[in-house]
Amino acid sequence: MMRATVPLAAALLLAGCAGSQLVAQWSDPQFAGQPPRGAKVMVACQAPELTLRRLCNDRMSEQLLTAGVQPLAAPDPAPPDEATLLRVAQSAGAVALWRTTISPEVAAVAPSPSIGIGIGGFGGGYRSGGGVGIGMSAPIGGGGPAQTGYGASAALSDVASGRLMWSGRASASPSSDANQQLATMAAQLMEGARQSGLFAR
Repeated sequence: MMRATVPLAAALLLAGCAGSQLVAQWSDPQFAGQPPRGAKVMVACQAPELTLRRLCNDRMSEQLLTAGVQPLAAPDPAPPDEATLLRVAQSAGAVALWRTTISPEVAAVAPSPSIGIGIGGFGGGYRSGGGVGIGMSAPIGGGGPAQTGYGASAALSDVASGRLMWSGRASASPSSDANQQLATMAAQLMEGARQSGLFAR
């Protein structure tokens, strides 16, 4: 008897949805209160590539709108130094500057499908018996597509004084959906700033 099986154990695509969390935050206790409703907050994002930078800008602007303030996009690419950004924000009439840096943190490769073949024992002949067993398993290809988990570091500064009011860091699990990762991290960063009393709920 011969039996062949081809289990495409493809699988395990690194556990489903990208989970993310706010891993750290800090706030200056001397800064109390929130920006007036409708106040302008400049948004500046830094990332390894243009698409991530634009996604970061869009997702953070959406979160600021939910907090009742008016987001203003910084020049793209944004000046790398904070002093220049603060001057740009001040000239645009912004009361605060929200800076976010996106960077890849974790890379993972999904496992490849594999093929397994089994041949059962067989016997025959007069006064004879025998058995043979063969087993083989081999991967198909060299691994699935790479998946990246991103991290986001954010800082909120007062434009008039240049002082840092709040900072936080969020991290996302590897996935193939960077857009979803950035959206979730932006929401968590904003929630952290709200918990510190810097934005309205």
